[in-house]
Amino acid sequence: MPSGVLITRPEPGAAETALRVAALGWRPVLAPALVLAPRPVRPPPAQALLLTSRAAARALSPWPIPVFAVGEATAEAARAQGFTDVRAAEGDAVALAALCAARLDPAAGPLLLAVGAGYSLDLAAALRRHGFRVTRRIAYAAVEATDLSVDAVLALRNREVAHALFFSPRSARCSLRALIASGLSEGLRGVEAIAISPRVAAVLDGLPWRSIRTARRPDQDHILELLGPP
Repeated sequence: MPSGVLITRPEPGAAETALRVAALGWRPVLAPALVLAPRPVRPPPAQALLLTSRAAARALSPWPIPVFAVGEATAEAARAQGFTDVRAAEGDAVALAALCAARLDPAAGPLLLAVGAGYSLDLAAALRRHGFRVTRRIAYAAVEATDLSVDAVLALRNREVAHALFFSPRSARCSLRALIASGLSEGLRGVEAIAISPRVAAVLDGLPWRSIRTARRPDQDHILELLGPP
């Protein structure tokens, strides 16, 4: 039976996921679909900082401001950066908007949303519907990888991959383009795709996977529980 698990998330998250995958007895195969590059952020006045990804948290230097993170993993990354007042939502943008609406007052000042270029427009709109003023700042840019890694191409051609992990709609779309461009789409018939959310699963629907499964909750722990034993 194949033992490889394709990991499509960008670094540094890919390496972290690889360690978790290896600890479960599987062989990680790195195939980052995006390359992240931090951008300097000069924080404007705000009552709270909102973070929707670990990449955004890692791109920022800490300052004394309450932080509302999309989930616990992002909250942990913010704390590791030196932020001290950090709260976590339940793992998606809807939950983060609800947490802000419950804990914050629109009259107390704007919210600072630090994101990747092109991300979290829906979240900003949802917060504005709750009456908040929202300031978006780009904390990092995510550039599509030029091609699949050599290890990923070889593992897929040799039918050594059992599962492929997908963590965002954009990285899933980029991965699919790379797989098709490399002529590997037919080789996916023996591969189970595992998506972090239904939105990601919908992106994956166009290729001939053995199956597509979706995590019960949108976080890494629930993605990895779907791997099962090797």
